[in-house]
Amino acid sequence: MPEPAVRKYVVQVEEIFHEGGPPVVEPARRAAVLAVIDNPFAGRYVEDIQGFMEDLKPLGLEMARRLIEALGGDPARIEGYGKGAIVGAAGELEHAALWHNPGGYAMRERLGGAKAIVPSTKKVGGPGTRLDVPITHVDASYVRSHFDAVEVGLADAPRAGEMVVALAMTTGPRVHARVGGLKASEIKGEDGLR
Repeated sequence: MPEPAVRKYVVQVEEIFHEGGPPVVEPARRAAVLAVIDNPFAGRYVEDIQGFMEDLKPLGLEMARRLIEALGGDPARIEGYGKGAIVGAAGELEHAALWHNPGGYAMRERLGGAKAIVPSTKKVGGPGTRLDVPITHVDASYVRSHFDAVEVGLADAPRAGEMVVALAMTTGPRVHARVGGLKASEIKGEDGLR
Protein backbone atom coordinates (compact mmCIF):
# COMPACT_ATOMS: atom_id res chain seq x y z
CA MET A 1 0.00 0.00 0.00
CA PRO A 2 1.10 3.59 -0.44
CA GLU A 3 2.21 5.83 2.42
CA PRO A 4 -0.74 7.05 4.51
CA ALA A 5 -2.29 10.27 3.19
CA VAL A 6 -2.15 12.86 5.99
CA ARG A 7 -4.73 15.65 6.00
CA LYS A 8 -3.22 17.38 9.01
CA TYR A 9 -1.16 17.11 12.18
CA VAL A 10 -2.09 18.65 15.53
CA VAL A 11 0.21 18.94 18.54
CA GLN A 12 -1.14 19.88 21.97
CA VAL A 13 0.93 20.56 25.09
CA GLU A 14 -0.24 21.06 28.67
CA GLU A 15 1.81 22.51 31.54
CA ILE A 16 0.31 21.67 34.93
CA PHE A 17 1.45 23.67 37.96
CA HIS A 18 -0.97 22.27 40.56
CA GLU A 19 -4.13 20.24 41.03
CA GLY A 20 -5.37 22.15 44.05
CA GLY A 21 -2.26 21.69 46.18
CA PRO A 22 0.83 23.87 46.33
CA PRO A 23 2.25 24.95 42.93
CA VAL A 24 5.32 23.02 41.79
CA VAL A 25 8.51 24.72 40.62
CA GLU A 26 8.68 22.78 37.35
CA PRO A 27 5.31 21.98 35.80
CA ALA A 28 4.30 18.50 34.72
CA ARG A 29 4.04 18.43 30.95
CA ARG A 30 1.66 16.27 28.92
CA ALA A 31 1.51 16.34 25.16
CA ALA A 32 -0.17 14.58 22.28
CA VAL A 33 0.29 14.56 18.55
CA LEU A 34 -2.54 13.60 16.23
CA ALA A 35 -2.53 12.81 12.54
CA VAL A 36 -5.71 12.76 10.48
CA ILE A 37 -5.23 10.19 7.73
CA ASP A 38 -7.27 8.53 5.01
CA ASN A 39 -8.60 5.10 5.96
CA PRO A 40 -7.81 2.92 2.93
CA PHE A 41 -10.35 0.31 4.07
CA ALA A 42 -13.30 2.65 4.67
CA GLY A 43 -16.64 1.60 3.26
CA ARG A 44 -15.77 -2.04 2.60
CA TYR A 45 -14.68 -5.21 4.34
CA VAL A 46 -11.10 -6.23 3.58
CA GLU A 47 -9.84 -9.53 5.01
CA ASP A 48 -6.08 -8.90 4.87
CA ILE A 49 -5.31 -5.53 6.45
CA GLN A 50 -2.08 -6.30 8.31
CA GLY A 51 0.20 -4.84 5.64
CA PHE A 52 -1.03 -1.34 6.53
CA MET A 53 0.78 -1.61 9.89
CA GLU A 54 4.10 -1.55 8.06
CA ASP A 55 2.92 1.43 6.00
CA LEU A 56 2.09 3.30 9.21
CA LYS A 57 5.59 2.93 10.73
CA PRO A 58 7.13 6.03 9.07
CA LEU A 59 4.11 8.08 10.18
CA GLY A 60 4.57 6.82 13.73
CA LEU A 61 8.24 7.79 13.72
CA GLU A 62 7.44 11.28 12.42
CA MET A 63 4.71 11.74 15.02
CA ALA A 64 6.99 10.55 17.85
CA ARG A 65 9.68 12.97 16.66
CA ARG A 66 7.21 15.87 16.70
CA LEU A 67 6.00 14.89 20.15
CA ILE A 68 9.47 14.69 21.70
CA GLU A 69 10.30 18.05 20.11
CA ALA A 70 7.13 19.58 21.61
CA LEU A 71 8.27 18.37 25.05
CA GLY A 72 11.69 19.98 24.78
CA GLY A 73 13.58 17.68 22.42
CA ASP A 74 15.31 15.40 24.95
CA PRO A 75 14.05 11.79 24.84
CA ALA A 76 15.61 11.15 28.26
CA ARG A 77 13.07 13.55 29.82
CA ILE A 78 10.08 11.47 28.68
CA GLU A 79 8.67 9.32 31.50
CA GLY A 80 5.18 8.33 30.33
CA TYR A 81 3.49 7.32 27.07
CA GLY A 82 0.34 6.00 25.42
CA LYS A 83 -1.42 5.75 22.07
CA GLY A 84 -4.89 5.64 20.56
CA ALA A 85 -6.98 5.91 17.42
CA ILE A 86 -10.44 7.03 16.33
CA VAL A 87 -11.87 5.53 13.15
CA GLY A 88 -14.51 7.35 11.13
CA ALA A 89 -17.99 5.89 10.67
CA ALA A 90 -17.21 4.17 7.35
CA GLY A 91 -14.46 2.16 9.04
CA GLU A 92 -14.38 -0.52 11.70
CA LEU A 93 -12.74 -0.87 15.10
CA GLU A 94 -10.18 -3.32 13.70
CA HIS A 95 -8.79 -0.52 11.52
CA ALA A 96 -7.90 1.41 14.68
CA ALA A 97 -6.13 -1.69 16.02
CA LEU A 98 -3.68 -1.35 13.13
CA TRP A 99 -2.12 1.59 15.03
CA HIS A 100 -1.05 -0.57 18.02
CA ASN A 101 2.18 -1.87 16.53
CA PRO A 102 3.42 1.17 14.56
CA GLY A 103 2.51 3.67 17.29
CA GLY A 104 4.21 1.69 20.04
CA TYR A 105 7.20 0.81 17.86
CA ALA A 106 7.74 4.45 16.97
CA MET A 107 7.79 5.72 20.54
CA ARG A 108 10.07 2.93 21.73
CA GLU A 109 12.43 3.60 18.81
CA ARG A 110 12.59 7.36 19.42
CA LEU A 111 12.97 6.91 23.19
CA GLY A 112 15.84 4.47 22.85
CA GLY A 113 14.25 1.23 24.00
CA ALA A 114 11.55 1.94 26.58
CA LYS A 115 10.54 -1.35 28.21
CA ALA A 116 6.88 -1.07 29.24
CA ILE A 117 3.99 -1.99 26.99
CA VAL A 118 2.46 1.14 25.46
CA PRO A 119 -1.14 1.39 26.70
CA SER A 120 -3.75 1.99 24.05
CA THR A 121 -7.37 2.77 23.36
CA LYS A 122 -9.53 2.98 20.26
CA LYS A 123 -13.06 3.66 19.11
CA VAL A 124 -15.25 4.40 16.11
CA GLY A 125 -16.74 7.89 15.97
CA GLY A 126 -17.40 10.97 13.92
CA PRO A 127 -16.01 14.50 13.88
CA GLY A 128 -15.56 15.85 17.38
CA THR A 129 -15.22 12.44 19.04
CA ARG A 130 -12.99 12.63 22.12
CA LEU A 131 -10.60 9.90 23.22
CA ASP A 132 -8.83 9.44 26.56
CA VAL A 133 -5.36 8.10 25.75
CA PRO A 134 -4.04 6.12 28.74
CA ILE A 135 -0.53 6.82 30.02
CA THR A 136 1.89 4.61 31.96
CA HIS A 137 5.59 4.87 32.81
CA VAL A 138 7.86 4.10 29.84
CA ASP A 139 9.91 1.48 31.68
CA ALA A 140 7.56 -0.05 34.27
CA SER A 141 3.80 -0.29 33.89
CA TYR A 142 3.22 -0.64 37.66
CA VAL A 143 4.48 2.85 38.59
CA ARG A 144 1.20 4.32 39.92
CA SER A 145 2.40 7.93 39.96
CA HIS A 146 2.46 7.87 36.15
CA PHE A 147 -1.05 6.41 35.61
CA ASP A 148 -2.64 9.23 33.65
CA ALA A 149 -4.57 10.07 30.49
CA VAL A 150 -4.47 12.71 27.81
CA GLU A 151 -7.76 13.69 26.22
CA VAL A 152 -7.61 14.24 22.46
CA GLY A 153 -10.06 15.02 19.70
CA LEU A 154 -10.66 17.35 16.77
CA ALA A 155 -13.79 19.24 15.79
CA ASP A 156 -13.46 18.26 12.12
CA ALA A 157 -12.18 14.69 12.36
CA PRO A 158 -12.44 11.89 11.74
CA ARG A 159 -14.63 12.20 8.70
CA ALA A 160 -16.29 8.94 7.64
CA GLY A 161 -13.35 7.78 5.51
CA GLU A 162 -10.61 8.91 7.90
CA MET A 163 -8.76 7.86 11.01
CA VAL A 164 -7.25 10.00 13.75
CA VAL A 165 -4.14 8.33 15.15
CA ALA A 166 -2.61 9.68 18.36
CA LEU A 167 0.54 9.40 20.43
CA ALA A 168 0.90 10.92 23.90
CA MET A 169 3.83 11.45 26.25
CA THR A 170 4.50 13.02 29.65
CA THR A 171 7.65 14.33 31.31
CA GLY A 172 6.88 12.96 34.75
CA PRO A 173 4.26 11.82 37.22
CA ARG A 174 0.92 13.45 37.97
CA VAL A 175 1.32 16.65 39.95
CA HIS A 176 0.96 15.82 43.66
CA ALA A 177 1.00 12.02 43.02
CA ARG A 178 0.71 10.37 46.44
CA VAL A 179 -1.17 7.07 46.21
CA GLY A 180 1.80 4.82 46.94
CA GLY A 181 2.93 1.80 44.98
CA LEU A 182 6.12 1.30 43.02
CA LYS A 183 8.14 4.51 42.67
CA ALA A 184 10.01 5.47 39.51
CA SER A 185 13.22 5.42 41.54
CA GLU A 186 12.55 1.72 42.39
CA ILE A 187 12.21 0.44 38.80
CA LYS A 188 14.30 -2.68 38.18
CA GLY A 189 13.81 -2.55 34.41
CA GLU A 190 13.73 -6.31 33.92
CA ASP A 191 10.31 -6.96 32.44
CA GLY A 192 8.54 -3.68 31.67
CA LEU A 193 6.27 -4.18 34.68
CA ARG A 194 8.44 -3.40 37.69
